[in-house]
Amino acid sequence: MFSTGLIVFRETLEAALFIGILAAATRGLAGRGLWLTGGVMAGLAGSLGMAAGMEQISTWADGVGADLLNVGIISVALAMLTWHCVWMSIHGREMAMDARRLGSSAVQGDASLWAIALAVALSVLREGAETVLFVTGFMSGSHDSGGMVLSAAVGLGAGAMVGAMLYLGLARIKPQHLFSVTNVLIWMLAGSLASQLAKSLIQAGLVDGWSDAIWDTSALLSNDDSLGILLHALAGYDATPTGLQVLFYLGAISLITVATARIKGKHDRQAATVKASA
Repeated sequence: MFSTGLIVFRETLEAALFIGILAAATRGLAGRGLWLTGGVMAGLAGSLGMAAGMEQISTWADGVGADLLNVGIISVALAMLTWHCVWMSIHGREMAMDARRLGSSAVQGDASLWAIALAVALSVLREGAETVLFVTGFMSGSHDSGGMVLSAAVGLGAGAMVGAMLYLGLARIKPQHLFSVTNVLIWMLAGSLASQLAKSLIQAGLVDGWSDAIWDTSALLSNDDSLGILLHALAGYDATPTGLQVLFYLGAISLITVATARIKGKHDRQAATVKASA
């Protein structure tokens, strides 16, 4: 029964931290509550449908359909996070200087919020489907279904509470610093998604190389420790990462850093040119 609560807590925590960070990052954008709520609701509906059809999905592509679907979901979510990081690097400074003016601009807000809503939906979809499958699997082999449901509810509530606490903490940061802090957190989330993508590619049998663990820190911090679970959800910590996971992690954050710097530099030069000609 405890294992059920722990698994639900872990899956909920990953989605809750994801949502909390993105909610803080989009503070001041018009309609962001509706976009985020829509993403969560779409993700929940999709997770139930995905869980219901998982048996059939698993038969696709010679039995690796579920892994391939997971690869697709993570890839799109990673692309949306990357887009948001680049968008915020351009508009974050403007938003900090005049949050009210930009917050009332639906056009500028939508440019980032559609990507955030989709990323949230995919996160909830993946974590929700895994949660439903785990819980139903445990319940099918247990005579104490009531205890399982209670344990799952406690895990769900605890995970959501940690995510809410993170959001409330970020909400106390002054606007001029908030976007820098949330961009770093989103940067780490992107690295985490890239690491999970590498792991899914290996599990699906699409990649053979670099599939061995390159270190093992389980003795210091296990994946199942409370701190390990938190760091996994927040920054993609893995006690035994494969070489491909590390490569994808570093590659994702490097790509975002370089793309952000180049696009931000181009935007600043264009702004300076417009200002000089005015």
